[in-house]
Parts: sequence; structure tokens; C-alpha cells
Amino acid sequence: MNSDVQQIYKIKTTDKETLLKWYHLLRLGRSLDDRAPNYLKQAIGWSYHAPAAGHDAIQLAIGQVFDRTKDHLFPYYRDLQTCVSAGLTPEEIIYNGISKDTDVAGGGRHMSNHFAKPEWNIHNVSSCTGNHTLHAAGIARAIKTYESKGVAISSQGESSVSEGYVYEAINGASKEQLPVVFVFQDNGYGISVPKKDQQANRKVAKNFEGLKNLRILYCNGKDVFDSMNTMTEAVKWAEENQKPVIVHANCVRIHSHSNSDRHELYRDNAELNYVQEYDPIAKYRRLLVRYDRATEDELTAIDEQVKAEVKAAHKAGMKAPDPKPESVHDFVYAPAYQPQKFPDGLHSETSEPKKLIEGLNGTLKEEFRRNPDTYIWGQDMANKDKGGIFNVSKGMQQEFGHKRVFNGPIAEDYIMGTANGMSRFNKDIRIVVEGAEFADYFWPAMEQFVETTHEYWRTKGQFSPNITVRLASGGYIGGGLYHSQNIEGALSTLPGVRIVYPSYADDAAGLLRTSLRSEGMTLFLEPKALYNSPKAATPIPEEFEVPFGKARIRREGADLTIVTYGNTTHMCVDVAEEISKEGLAEIEVIDLRTLVPLDQETIIESIKKTSRVLVVHEDKVFGGFGGEVAATISDIAFKYLDAPIKRVGSEFTPVGFNRILEKAILPDTEKIAKAARELLAF
Repeated sequence: MNSDVQQIYKIKTTDKETLLKWYHLLRLGRSLDDRAPNYLKQAIGWSYHAPAAGHDAIQLAIGQVFDRTKDHLFPYYRDLQTCVSAGLTPEEIIYNGISKDTDVAGGGRHMSNHFAKPEWNIHNVSSCTGNHTLHAAGIARAIKTYESKGVAISSQGESSVSEGYVYEAINGASKEQLPVVFVFQDNGYGISVPKKDQQANRKVAKNFEGLKNLRILYCNGKDVFDSMNTMTEAVKWAEENQKPVIVHANCVRIHSHSNSDRHELYRDNAELNYVQEYDPIAKYRRLLVRYDRATEDELTAIDEQVKAEVKAAHKAGMKAPDPKPESVHDFVYAPAYQPQKFPDGLHSETSEPKKLIEGLNGTLKEEFRRNPDTYIWGQDMANKDKGGIFNVSKGMQQEFGHKRVFNGPIAEDYIMGTANGMSRFNKDIRIVVEGAEFADYFWPAMEQFVETTHEYWRTKGQFSPNITVRLASGGYIGGGLYHSQNIEGALSTLPGVRIVYPSYADDAAGLLRTSLRSEGMTLFLEPKALYNSPKAATPIPEEFEVPFGKARIRREGADLTIVTYGNTTHMCVDVAEEISKEGLAEIEVIDLRTLVPLDQETIIESIKKTSRVLVVHEDKVFGGFGGEVAATISDIAFKYLDAPIKRVGSEFTPVGFNRILEKAILPDTEKIAKAARELLAF
């Protein structure tokens, strides 16, 4: 049956009530879409608007096949009609467009035209085009893991498919056989860039034809019936077969890319006239009348009804409250677990010391036993007796199975992005990822990491990514570039993620337990040089807990405060002992344990005693986290200082591979002692 015959069959066999409902939704979506630029002209809002006109048919179909009781929808910024079709009211569309506090997507915290309703599984997605494909794959993994009904639906423009993480998402969904439908709305342009400058194939879906387990469907995205048939088939097939589908829908973009674009600068009059002629709504109206499924009067009555609805929604939008300035600090961090047995993260355990790696491995296993909704994945995570590049996860897959402990591809975006997605499925889920084998290799995942840090804030607390990102960090192993460097200085600039960096086995165990019991995201940096070091080994009490934001005084003193963390903590303690034996001074050593949030109170109370402070860390001095510590001290404790704040860290170079170069670059006891003596003599 050819497409024209199918179209006639569909229009004649679909009940009239449904046909008129679709027309109503199409007109409602277009009316809101057309009205959006007026809000900008009047300085009311909608400062970003990407018109949906020309995509109406495929978007109507996406919204109609989406079942909010079981499916998960990830719309992109052009999906206004999709969200109207899925059930968002005109008021909810306008609240988002003019950034009102009543916006169900996130209370005006995210860019206009980014529609969502998390309580209905219509997810709040980023402005980074196409990155939600990874989130859709992640939640599809959860659907499959929990043997739930439904599918994930991810929608995007064809040009965003050029992004590397889109390929990672589709390849991963193919490998894992996940029930996700990837919709490509192909209008021929990426802003002003024509499709021919983006890819070799005329249809971008053809780029994926070699992937196993993947079905690809093509449809006329300008035609309501072809779009509806194709989307219905795609969702049904993905759910029944538990495999991914791509729907490639040909559309037209009737207007400019957005309100900041002028398409007449790169499209000629013939093309502009052509896209107007292929208006999906005009075509649908003609078909309804031609095949006697509706009269002109009936359709005009719907048009008038839509005008009234939009007018009423506008009035509601004008009356709706704006976000309050004082709310900006709400929902930056999700609630952290508050330790009960060890509220200060201190103990007097005297049992046999355990290595830092043993503390991590043991705590992971204990928490996996405690919460069956806990998962871990990453590169080299589980293959026979190996558990991670450093064996931190050794024995976990054997005990907890392949569904909870598994290998990820060498695709850091996929590892991080699917964690974001899977955590959306259930608030009880806790995810641990080895974001990369070494912290230095984490940079490919940075877009996904940044995205995840502001999910809780952006959704106004409606979604919390409950994820612990483990990274083996630091040097002193002769690893050189990509195996010996620190990244906490750069990542601490991002609000929304807690950062911990333990120095001893007990703190590593306690902080990991707190991370896994908390909501929100924690970056867990592990000094790999200390994994098996005897000096980092300590007794670990049963179910030891360490609160976030609580430093630990490793050595008390009255003459100088050293603030440190990670590998350099042990060096600072050694220096303090050496200077004490000389009778020169008693140095207090503060092990931060948590960088974000920072324990300012412990630092300031120590400086009140000592009047001198040395900040030491392994990372570079320039741009390192110590600069923030020093600035904080200068801001709130300057009056207690009798000497300048001094810092010790790495040279402002990469870390060299040759041990001679490494020693010249990284801090050591000699460099720390020299700085301490200078401060004491000031």
C-alpha cells in the first residue's frame, strides 16, 4: 500500500472525534508558536523562541503516542507542538515562554522554549543540542532493568546528530538493546548551515544503518497520517522487541531558526515560498474537508475556540508570579545524608588497619547489600577477577550480578550521560560510575558532567541526579600526562556537585557511604598513589560515616596552620612532626576531606590560634583549589593573620612522565617544609 493510499485509508477510518482533536491540537500549538515573538517585541519574555511551524505533523504524532503513565519523553527546544500534543496546557506553555515562577518545567530557571513537565515524565532537557539522547538511553536501560512497560522517546533536529554523544547514545542503545525511539526532525538546516555541509548522506539516519539491533523508519514529517502511523509502529516495536528505533521525519522549517536568526539572509524567495506551500496544518485542513470528515464551519469554530483559549492563557500568564530573587540559592544542592552514628566523622576504633582500597571496596559492597537499587559501571569495571583498573570494584560483579555491575564502553560521555538518565527512573536509585580510568581522562565527559551539576537547580528540585562519580586522581606514580594530574580546581567552579578528596582509608570509606546515601551528585576523587600505601591505612569502624563539609584535624598545633587534602596530607603531617622535633614550632594540620562544601569554621578557628596559614595541595598553585581557600581566609579571617597566606602546589606545567620531571613539578616534603619555615620566620 503506497503512502497516498495509506493516507486516504487512515483519514477515512479514523473516527471524527479524533480527527477534530488533532486539528484542535495543531491549531493550538501553531497559535502559541505564532504568538511567542510578540512577547519578545513587548519585552514581556520569550527571549528565545525556535518556531515549530513546519514540524507540526511529526510533533503531533510524538505527543499522541507518548503515554505519560509508562513512557518518558525528552523533547528538544523546537518541540512546542510535541508538548501541547502530549498534554501541556496553553497556560503551561506561556508560563515557560515568559519565565514565570509557575512554569512547570522549572519555574523560569531554564531558557524559554524548553518545555517540560517532570511529573508527567516529560523531561527538562538542556540547551546543549542532542545531549538528551544519552539520558533517554539511560532511562531506557532502567525500563529494561526493572522490566517495566513503556519506552523512552528522544526528539531532536537532524543537525544535532553530528554531536559525538548522539552516536554514543545510539551505539550504546544498540549494544544494550534498549527500548528507546530516537526521532530526527529533519528540516534541512542547522541554524543557517544546510544539511549538505553537515553530512554526506542526504538522510542522516542512513549513517546508522550498520548498527545491529537497530530499526530505522522513514516518514513524511509534514503529513499527519504518515507521521502517526510511523510513530505508532516505532513505539510498539521498541517496546515489544526491547530494542531501539530511529524515526527519520522529513519536515520543513517555515520560519527562521529562532528569533535571533534572519533566514532571508541564506534562503532565496523560491525556497521561502516552497516551505509555506508545505505547511502541514494547511494540508491537514484540506484533507479533512476534501474527504468530508469536517466542514469549513466546524474547523472555523475550532479556530475561534483556540483563539479564546490562547487569550485566556495570556491573561493567566500576565497575572502569574515572577521568580523571587532570594530563591536563587534554593535547590543548588540536593539533600545530603546526615550521619547518625558518627556525626563528626571521628572515631576511636583500634582494630587492624585496612588499606584505602579495602575501605572503598568494602563500603561499596556494604552499600550494594543495603540498597538493591544501587548500580556501578565504567571502563574495565568487571571482567572475571578484575574490578576496575585498580581493582576497587573487585568481586562486585560476582556478588551482585551483571545487571548491577557492568562494563561501559570507552565513551566517557555515555558513561556519565546514561547515569543522568537512569537516575531519573526512580528516586531510590543510586549510581556509582567510574567516570574514566584516570581523572585526567574525564574531559570527554565534561559536557555531560556540567549538565548533571545543574539538573536539580534547573528543575527547581523536581529531579535529583543521585550519582557518585569516582575518579582515580593525582600523581606520584610516574604516570605523566593523563595519568597523574588533578582536576578538582577546574571542577570546583561548578555549583551543584559536592567534591570530596580523602587521604586515609577510614575517611574514604565514610565519605563513600555518605555519598551513596545522599541525594544529588558527588565527585569522589581518590588519591591512587595511596590505594595500597601503609601510611593511608587505618582501622575502619563498622558502617563508618563522614559528613560532607567537615574537616579533620590531623595534628594539633598553635604556631602555624596547614590546610591540605589528598596525597599532600601525609607530607604535611611529616613536615609538622619534623619541625616539632626540632623544637621550632607546633604545626596544626587540617585535612579538608571535603572541598565542596568547604569547612570554613574549622579553618578559621585554627587560624585564630596560629595567626599563620599555609595552603598545600597537589594540583597547580595557579588556578588550583588552594586559591579559593586563600581568598576565603583573606575575606573572613584577615584580621587574625600575622603573615601573608602562602601556598604550595605543583608547578604551572603538565606533569612529566620521567620521574625526574615529576619530582620537579609535584610538591613534596622538602618544598612544604621550606614554605612552612619561611612563614614561621615572618
